[in-house]
Amino acid sequence: MRIAVASGKGGTGKTTVSLNLALSLGNVQLFDCDVEEPNCNLFLEHRLEKVRDVQIQVPTISKEKCDLCMKCVDVCRFNALVKLPKSIMFFPKLCHGCGACSIVCPQGAIYEEGRSIGIIERSASRSCGTELYQGLLNISEPMASPIIHALKTHIDDTQTVIIDSPPGTSCPVISAITGADYCVLVTEPTPFGLHDLSLAVELVKELRIPHGVVINRCDVGDEKVERYCSENNIPVLMKIPNEIKIAELYSQGIPFVLQMPQWKERFLDMFRQLQELTGRC
Repeated sequence: MRIAVASGKGGTGKTTVSLNLALSLGNVQLFDCDVEEPNCNLFLEHRLEKVRDVQIQVPTISKEKCDLCMKCVDVCRFNALVKLPKSIMFFPKLCHGCGACSIVCPQGAIYEEGRSIGIIERSASRSCGTELYQGLLNISEPMASPIIHALKTHIDDTQTVIIDSPPGTSCPVISAITGADYCVLVTEPTPFGLHDLSLAVELVKELRIPHGVVINRCDVGDEKVERYCSENNIPVLMKIPNEIKIAELYSQGIPFVLQMPQWKERFLDMFRQLQELTGRC
């Protein structure tokens, strides 16, 4: 079963829910798909080993063969190629590696080379029953989705898989949650939380992914999030209070289920609820 944990905005507690669910279940794969700033391992402290580099194919243009016909420039949807008076200028960080330019070039002047944009790492041990995979995008690289796609090739569907997605509703989030059996949307009971939750709900509806909501810091705002969920028939899977013990453990980098066993049972109950909702009991 693939469970994606997402949020319409950052800072709602998405990683907290992912980690505590993984540690409550044990014998799971945890994928940190927030590849611009992966932080699951700040709490797990696993020794990480590099699995591989992630590359995208980018064009190299032969000046001898190129006759400046402009077909490559015209076909590039991302404006990575620009015609100058005597050459074609290439902007590698705008390139999405689609290969269209090399296909349309009538002179065969374009060939592709790999360019590294990041790496995949995995935990070297499973002492806590959780096998962690994380992607790490190189500094200044703009495209996270290729790293996420490469990261998800390591999913073992014979195990329970938890995907900690990036925040928001943009392309990296779509890459992370696509293919999930269920999406847990983490929010907070504030106007910003409700606004961004509604955007995330529209996204998972468009992708036809079953979904429910976890309300973090449930006692600091109002009841509008719960009302929104009720009006839209979205199950509220769990409510986590703004409890000082949870905050203290978080500040120390300790997932709270490790020292608050009553919460481990609550996460297990939530997992059983997800199994019922997806028919995977």
